Amino acid sequence: MWLFRSKGPSGFSWSSTAEEVTRGLDGSGLSAIVTGASSGIGAETARVLALRGVRVVMAVRNMSAGATVKEEISKEVPSSKVDVMELDLSSMASVRKFASEFNALNLPLNILINNAGVMANPFGLSKDGIELQFATNHVGHFLLTYLLLDNMKNASRTSRVEGRIINLSSEGHRFAYGEGIRFDKINDQSTYSIIGAYGQSKLANILHANELTKCFKEEGVNITANSLHPGSIVTNLLRYHSFLDAFARTAGRLVLKNVQQGAATTCYVALHPQVKGVSGKYFSDSNLAEPNSKAKDMDLAKKLWDFSVGLIS
Repeated sequence: MWLFRSKGPSGFSWSSTAEEVTRGLDGSGLSAIVTGASSGIGAETARVLALRGVRVVMAVRNMSAGATVKEEISKEVPSSKVDVMELDLSSMASVRKFASEFNALNLPLNILINNAGVMANPFGLSKDGIELQFATNHVGHFLLTYLLLDNMKNASRTSRVEGRIINLSSEGHRFAYGEGIRFDKINDQSTYSIIGAYGQSKLANILHANELTKCFKEEGVNITANSLHPGSIVTNLLRYHSFLDAFARTAGRLVLKNVQQGAATTCYVALHPQVKGVSGKYFSDSNLAEPNSKAKDMDLAKKLWDFSVGLIS
């Protein structure tokens, strides 16, 4: 296990926890949205951000579970400011409703953490008729980010504090379909692969952050956009695969991260001063990492951006 404790240039490693990578940091005055914050690394991310003084809006599909997490955070951090709002990323109507209600709060948004996701589920379509993994992992977050950008731009201008957008991707992006994004076959059930489709959606998360970075640089906006691999973690993402889920929760615990370690890279990229001004990068274990060549293809990123705009229009 000594390999997991070897520190990278950031001073952190595979085994670092979210509390460790944010120790001594003060997030008071900042506001963040964390999607999928009702369980797993999303809940831990919300907890640690609140612990560091950040006002956190938990964007969740399960309001009851979200309320429970909020209550637990409030007991641990009595001074915390945590809100729970409903969001179903597989529904564009839900995303639009959430963004409208959030913007109506007149709360400046400094940090947007696109964390929620589904993994390797059987073929299905979202409420908008889009393959479910692509719809939830990419399209929902693309629309959410799009609808919150004006808020983030205004916040960065008025506060002179750098805005940060963090997309949770995965090393699974390396297992996307051969062409990367199947623009003409997004809903093709006959060639559907649970892993290929998951990889496609995670590749899209990286490409989205990279294209955002290009747009921000062209506009001169003080917002960064990065993507990351949180690590292989014992969560409920494998619920569709009983054998893998059973392994992950037993022997897998010896080589898989716990949620405290799994949330570390997210919290590092969201708060740490080492990441100031860094944009369009991919992180793993709270250090810079290299995604595959498809993830660095700016033509593919632009094509995905245009395709996504067409889907949400």
